Amino acid sequence: MRGINRRSLRLKLVAGLAIALALPLFTAAASAQGVTTSTAIAVQNGPSSAQTNPAGTCSLTAVSVSVTSSQGIPAGTVTLKDTATTTPVTLGSLALNGTGQASFPLALANGTHTLVATYSGNATYQGSSSVSVSQSISSQCSASFAVTVSAMSPSNTLTAGQQGTATVTVTPLPSFLASLGSAPAFITVSCSGLPNQASCVFSPEDLEILPGQSQGVTSTMVLQTVAAGTAGKAAPGSRPGSQSAPVAWAVLLPGILGLGGLAWGARRRSWLNKLALIALVGLVATLGTTACNPHYYYYNHGPPTNPATPAGSYNVVVTGQSSNGITAITQNTTFALTVQ
Repeated sequence: MRGINRRSLRLKLVAGLAIALALPLFTAAASAQGVTTSTAIAVQNGPSSAQTNPAGTCSLTAVSVSVTSSQGIPAGTVTLKDTATTTPVTLGSLALNGTGQASFPLALANGTHTLVATYSGNATYQGSSSVSVSQSISSQCSASFAVTVSAMSPSNTLTAGQQGTATVTVTPLPSFLASLGSAPAFITVSCSGLPNQASCVFSPEDLEILPGQSQGVTSTMVLQTVAAGTAGKAAPGSRPGSQSAPVAWAVLLPGILGLGGLAWGARRRSWLNKLALIALVGLVATLGTTACNPHYYYYNHGPPTNPATPAGSYNVVVTGQSSNGITAITQNTTFALTVQ
């Protein structure tokens, strides 16, 4: 019995020690699971911008969502929904920027919309939802989509040789979304009205619009101008390995001597007179062809200088185009560009 009691005492001591050692670990684990910090969401309707399209003026609403916390700046994704109807409609999802904000460019249908934003949360911050915000649209246009261009960076005024970057946003409108059905649509963006020696590139060039998507999609536009070239005149005979002068004399000298011999012999034979005339015409034609040869001009005059993008003010047109295979739908917008 005494051996059993000692063994039991040892087991109790070991169990107590194990519990004492494990307790801080459980406490740390519980503390780690409780590091999530509460968050708050604010939804604010930005100013509505009027975008003119062939079908009328469309009301675009910039809805700003801000997620805040007393312990830092939350990161993650926010989703904006319209809960005015029985079945909530997801308008879009965006990642928060470095200040905990996201801006949704929307083209809402006529009527009253009840907007609610939801923050997904992460390992540090708890998810949360905003209070409802009401937005009324009463004069929405019947266009298919709206195209807008942000202010160019660094400026809408560029020096020849400088490039500018802007964001092009294509926002689908209710009539366009209703025509999609269950298949997505693609809108191709392009530009026109650029000055000479200027170009624009879009990334991406084709924007995908998903069924039921009210949120605008964006493309980065890079507009490139060109500075004047600095190519100089090439020295005669500067072609690598060129021996233009010796080669020319090797061809011309025998030809000139041959013509002289023909002219001397032509006094005695009439047929040599005709042959000399034909040879003279052939030599002149050969010399003329050589002088007009592009290689001859390039190696003796050098490449032409590239002209700069002409200075002036221009109206650049950015166009979005979509097609269902039968008819093409086109919308555009214009922004001012100045080249110095």
